[in-house]
Formats: sequence, C-alpha cells, structure tokens
Amino acid sequence: MKIFADTNVLISAFTARGLCADLLEIILADHHLMTGEYVLIELERVLSTKLHLPEQKIDAVVQFLRNHHVEPIPETASEYNVRDDDDRWVLESAIRAKADILVTGDKDLLVISQEVEEIKIISPRGFWEILKNKEV
Repeated sequence: MKIFADTNVLISAFTARGLCADLLEIILADHHLMTGEYVLIELERVLSTKLHLPEQKIDAVVQFLRNHHVEPIPETASEYNVRDDDDRWVLESAIRAKADILVTGDKDLLVISQEVEEIKIISPRGFWEILKNKEV
C-alpha cells in the first residue's frame, strides 16, 4: 500500500522511540512511503525552530525522506473544509500522490476523515490496529 506520512507522524518517528517509529519501520519494510514537499518544509521548520535539532541531523532526515516518493506542492489547496489551512495543503498532496492512506495525528484532518472519499485518513494508533489485524 501507498502510505502518506504527515508531518507530526514523521517528527515522532525521527525524534522519539514509540508507535510512530515502529510504524515507519513497518511502512519501509512492507509498504510504499510517501510524503510531500509541503510536509518536508513544515518538518524542517519544526525540527529546527521548535525542537532545535542540529542542521546536519535535519538534512539527514530530509535526505532520507527524499529517497522515497515526495509529492510536489500542489497548485491549489484541497477544497475540503479543514480548520487549519496548512492541513488543506497536506491533504491535497496526499490525494495527488494517489496514496491509499494518510497517517496523521492531526485532529483537524481526522475529524473530516469520513467526508474524504479519495483517501483513507487514519491516526497512527488506528493504522497500527489495522496492521495488527492484518487488514492491510
């Protein structure tokens, strides 16, 4: 399956041991990892300004992700009604990448998951449950 990882999932995967790090390992081993240019920009900003990671480590994370599918920034944001405009760009990137699943911890995206027909939006815990039950 093609799995699009949102910024918050990637931040957790690369900065802490836990669920998101485990999910990333499984995605890399058994699925196709996808993300977007918009997500990478947001990821770099958060890792630098909020988490104060060294530039060399940030560059290594971004380069690693660039070895997988990175969807270009769409010309327009998604037309779905999402509270945070940034999330509209992430959602549109995932849809344009033709991902099967958008894994995100973002409540604004999870809240609209039932409205979005083009892609399944699921939390990291929900995706873990699917994997555990071998539904994917």
